[in-house]
Amino acid sequence: MNPPWLLPAFVLLISYLLGSIPFGLLLTRVTGAGDLRQIGSGNIGATNVLRTGRKGLAAATLLLDLLKGATAVLIGAALIDNGGPMAGAMAFIGHCYPLWLRFAGGKGVATMMGVVTALHWPAGIVFAVVWLGALFGTRWSSVGGMAAGISAPIAMWFMDRIDLVPVTLAMTLILLWRHRANIARLAKGTEPKIGAAKG
Repeated sequence: MNPPWLLPAFVLLISYLLGSIPFGLLLTRVTGAGDLRQIGSGNIGATNVLRTGRKGLAAATLLLDLLKGATAVLIGAALIDNGGPMAGAMAFIGHCYPLWLRFAGGKGVATMMGVVTALHWPAGIVFAVVWLGALFGTRWSSVGGMAAGISAPIAMWFMDRIDLVPVTLAMTLILLWRHRANIARLAKGTEPKIGAAKG
């Protein structure tokens, strides 16, 4: 008889490993766009992929990072009662802190959107609208991502999904921490806008 902790541990591990797949880094290497960690901000997310000039690769990175978060939620929900939030959070952590890259991962915005959407799709729509609105309104990728992250627990609260507030709030705090350098640059007025060479 298997111990009761075995399946939850398996789900957590699979979710972390799924989230830690660095799609942006893999896509840029395969297509000859270079080592993403040596380009722009050095981040492995879609915004930095865009700095390679490959819009298609950036879109693919965004979609794949989103899908890995959503997939983890679905796997967790299928294998464990109410396991979606736990699995989604682990995928998000995997993206931000992947073992393969010495825990130096992405900011987590796209993956968090995938998690939020899979957990409660109306909140996912709010996330996307806030993200795009703040992004195009300010032309700061970091502001769009942070605003979207902050919107998630707020949306869950007002949509009466109080059960999902803790996990989305935890992801938001990690997301903001991952943006701490961007916050410092915003305070100094040196944060580059979309289209700049560095960030």
